[in-house]
Amino acid sequence: MPWELREHAGRYYAVLFHYALPDDAWSVELSEAVPAPARGAESPDAVVTHLPGAAFLMALVPDEDPDLEPTVHIHSHDEYVVPYEIMRWFMEQVTDQVERCRTAFEQAGPEAVE
Repeated sequence: MPWELREHAGRYYAVLFHYALPDDAWSVELSEAVPAPARGAESPDAVVTHLPGAAFLMALVPDEDPDLEPTVHIHSHDEYVVPYEIMRWFMEQVTDQVERCRTAFEQAGPEAVE
């Protein structure tokens, strides 16, 4: 599952991408990143300082039915403040995923729809 990390005002945020099979959609999740556990020197080139935490925003991007719209789901029991720049970054990631899915669908052609 690929993910991207961004720092803003001393806090780290992560966007995680994975395929949500039950939804037939790509999931793009925003979370506050958590510090990575300390690791030994077995891989000095791969320095990972933070990992994705629990998602508080999730966008589902359908990739099998062009008539289905992407949706954004909020997962939080408490109020959570998302900085504007982080929200823009997240929505840019969602927009890019929507474009990739629609391009792939168009390239597959109408015979891919049953």
